[in-house]
Amino acid sequence: MPSTHPSSATAAFFDVDNTIIRGASAFHLAKSAYQRKFFGTRDILRFAMIQARYLVWGENKEEIDKVRNRALSLIAGRSVAEIATLGEEVWDAVLSLRIYPGTRRLLDEHIAAGHQVWLITATPVEIAQLIARRLGATGALGTIAEHKDGFYTGRLNGDLMHGQAKAAAIVELADINEIDLDESYAYGDSLNDLPMMRAVGHPCPINPDLRLRRHAQEVGWPIREFRGRSQRAAGRSVRTASWAGAAWVLGLVLRAARRRLRGQ
Repeated sequence: MPSTHPSSATAAFFDVDNTIIRGASAFHLAKSAYQRKFFGTRDILRFAMIQARYLVWGENKEEIDKVRNRALSLIAGRSVAEIATLGEEVWDAVLSLRIYPGTRRLLDEHIAAGHQVWLITATPVEIAQLIARRLGATGALGTIAEHKDGFYTGRLNGDLMHGQAKAAAIVELADINEIDLDESYAYGDSLNDLPMMRAVGHPCPINPDLRLRRHAQEVGWPIREFRGRSQRAAGRSVRTASWAGAAWVLGLVLRAARRRLRGQ
């Protein structure tokens, strides 16, 4: 249970993907966008395979960068309102069902203790803020896609909210909101969350990948595991999700093949 401090002094910073929500939230947004014909089968296949690898092996910055660049090009010319509506639908249909109950309880404990609760994530800021609102958090910082006159340009405003950028964002946020980082908490699942976790006095990995788990054990950080009652259960959960994703991808491939055959 988090200790109680004045809300102006203490905050809890949560990563989103694989910390609050199982898998990559941006993938589910992409899947819904594909169903609305924002882009074609080749792109969604690429996103789906990255999602499957992410569920099994964790975060990979090189793949995140590839997805980011492609996603930016795909939303260029789309309206902010259209993506916001899509995000609401994805939350209701998918993301709200993929929240780890243990992480939700922990987040609620921080809110009950009077702490500020911020989501800090590479997820698009519109989706991050939506998740924050639905969870009752204070707010969210995420990756900002540039838009002009209500339409996305296909470029980023600033850098990806990832790695060291998360730590810099927390420090700036603490200065603005008079947050005592020594009394604050940070939760993440990947070694890429290490800069954010080192910025606070109470770091705690949640569902950590192998590299973060090793680091946490070496320095004596507490570890929370919300994927199941045991590592075996966690592994089954991940494998089940990966097979489900693979089956969905296979279905796409077969449907695309049938369409090509019919067109011959």
